[in-house]
Amino acid sequence: MAIDATEVPDLVEQMPAFPQGVTKVLDLASRPDCAPKALVQVIEHDPVMTMKVLKLVNSAYFGLSRPINSINHGVVYVGINTIKNLALSIAAIGMLPKSNKAGLDMNQFLAHSLGVASVAKLLATHLGVPDKDATDFFVAGLLHDFGKVVLAQFKSDEFRLCLDQAAEQERSLHEVELESQGISHDEIGGRLAEVWKLPPALAHAIHHHHHPEHGAEDLGDGMCEAVFAANQIVRTLGFGDAGNPVIAEFPPLVSERFGNDLSGLMSVLGDLSGEMEKARLFTQL
Repeated sequence: MAIDATEVPDLVEQMPAFPQGVTKVLDLASRPDCAPKALVQVIEHDPVMTMKVLKLVNSAYFGLSRPINSINHGVVYVGINTIKNLALSIAAIGMLPKSNKAGLDMNQFLAHSLGVASVAKLLATHLGVPDKDATDFFVAGLLHDFGKVVLAQFKSDEFRLCLDQAAEQERSLHEVELESQGISHDEIGGRLAEVWKLPPALAHAIHHHHHPEHGAEDLGDGMCEAVFAANQIVRTLGFGDAGNPVIAEFPPLVSERFGNDLSGLMSVLGDLSGEMEKARLFTQL
């Protein structure tokens, strides 16, 4: 059954909003004149968020040589953008439903999303993106499939049929969605990113993660291509499952960006078990 285009805003609006503190952090971070001190104060106002951010900063994910005991201290060592993105990632993970009637396994979904996030961040480094900006790629990878969460929650019968059809026919899930619903999870995810007031580069990467050659100019300095590539790499590794049985070939834009096809890029990156272990750290929050 096709989804009426007029339904999409209502579907997206049914997703929970970010906690007030995270919304304020995003708002402050979007202002060029924002002082880091203001962001630190907002995060520290939420004790649970502060605890989780510090837990991650002190984990093997960052491998810092000394313990970090405050958000302000964390800003000095990993940067305000990383602290902002950790808060955003923790909030997004916390919003995932425990179950859904569509049968999308949320534990496997989260594993896949975190795997893509970790590899996308690694690819950012591979592209020469500064460390302070590489966690933007992590967030784009984490959120790339959140349009599926919208469908699983609020169009569960239709989405279950899409999941079943994609598995039975070994077809790409977003193509099945387009054919049967008239809209796919990537577009819904892009609209969700806009409602959440995420930066344009993130919204662009989420919206076009299946077709990085589509849409406006690449706002993310390779972010969209990195998310596409990371998605295929994590599927190849079999880490988690988000309902798409197809591993897509790199389109020319992605091959040009990385100077390789999928197998070539994976050879260059080498053993990714460490990245997958880092992804698991986020599931332990």
